[in-house]
Amino acid sequence: MKPLIFSTRNTNKIVEVSAKLGGWPLSSLNDIGCDADIEETSETLEGNARLKAHYIWDQYKQDVFADDTGLEISALNGEPGVRSARYAGQGRNADDNMNLVLQKLETVFDRRARFRTAICLILNGREYMFEGIVEGHIAREKRGMTGFGYDPIFIPEGNSRSFAQMSIEEKNYISHRGRALQAMKDHLRFVD
Repeated sequence: MKPLIFSTRNTNKIVEVSAKLGGWPLSSLNDIGCDADIEETSETLEGNARLKAHYIWDQYKQDVFADDTGLEISALNGEPGVRSARYAGQGRNADDNMNLVLQKLETVFDRRARFRTAICLILNGREYMFEGIVEGHIAREKRGMTGFGYDPIFIPEGNSRSFAQMSIEEKNYISHRGRALQAMKDHLRFVD
């Protein structure tokens, strides 16, 4: 198994991804001593994943992957989308972000939404892109205590529980990030 750098400092993501990749040797930005704030300036999820992965490849010349995820709500014309982490402001506060979504949807009947993750993997200088999507809807209130981000208000299709009411294993099995990671994992098995 090729060791990989996961271009993130988000401990919740690291736990979730490590569980999905099942023992794959991973290092985070903290593990490699990278304290750079890699700006997500692209207008697309794919572009932001690409920026983060290429920064690490350019600086460290080590195999790396990076992701970006957006919550896309039909009634809000795809918002918050690529701005999901900063929807309620630059503070990246998950509660503020969820509260803003719930406020905007307070009187809205159509609560359809989807989570979409883009992963950029760079192996030996070659770039590969993977995508994962999960359809669902926005709950009327926060539910559950696990997960992170918008997990307490997102209910995946075919379920009555939010992502925050599921175990990591349950969420990884059906989630957007889990699906993108599975595609990447399948690719890595093929090239490893």
